[in-house]
Amino acid sequence: MKFLLLLLPLLLFGAKPKLLLLQTYKDQNVSGWLVSEKLDGIRAYWDGKHLVSRGGKIIHAPKWFLQDYPPFAIDGELWTKRGDFENISSIVRDRVPSTQWQTVKHCIFEVPNVQGGLLQRLEKVKPYEGKYITIIPQHTVKNKTDLIKFLKTVEAKGGEGVVVRDPLAPYINKRTSKALKVKTFHDSECEVVAVIKGKGKYSRVLGALQCRLPNGTLFKIGSGFSDEERRNPPKTGDIVTFKYKEFTKYGKPRFPVFMRVRSTPLS
Repeated sequence: MKFLLLLLPLLLFGAKPKLLLLQTYKDQNVSGWLVSEKLDGIRAYWDGKHLVSRGGKIIHAPKWFLQDYPPFAIDGELWTKRGDFENISSIVRDRVPSTQWQTVKHCIFEVPNVQGGLLQRLEKVKPYEGKYITIIPQHTVKNKTDLIKFLKTVEAKGGEGVVVRDPLAPYINKRTSKALKVKTFHDSECEVVAVIKGKGKYSRVLGALQCRLPNGTLFKIGSGFSDEERRNPPKTGDIVTFKYKEFTKYGKPRFPVFMRVRSTPLS
């Protein structure tokens, strides 16, 4: 029994992968770089044998989903469609995989242990593309105007933003200035400290969340909720993700909009 208890963490967790992480675009010169849509899914790293989360937790995908995976490492997002984060999170969190995995794709944006630039690395995945593995399309950015045009096109379709990357940079397994996220809105996380009832048509449901930033600043989030989320709102103590335009001079997010409850099991 003691041996089984010691073995359990090894069954639940793989090795925590060292991944490429994004910095934020701040008007850098990205002419000639590659741009792609930033998918709002679940980060998933295939180490050649196991599918694991960013934190190293084993993702229990069905055997039929993984049967045509390559024998080398690939990195990407488990994704269904835009605006479907809660659903994909629910599918991926299940210890016993459901048939809903048939709606999931592993959208690949990196091949860690391969030499060459980004397009050369992604080329190695092409023989494995199929029903469940797909490479995220990459487009060349001519200049800043071209980048913003692409961003607006993605956001108009309901996408959350884009990623722009130096095509010649080798794989970097840490946060890097060679890979930048670009969004009209920033996003962050906060703790729910109170659930406030609404007024008027929202008199019987959620009106707003009173939230606290890590530095202690209190503010309210009153928009971005679906009708279902207003009927069954986040709870006090939950960590939620929100987007905002900028910070005011008092340190509060301007125009905060609720996005989702953070999915802690796969962190």
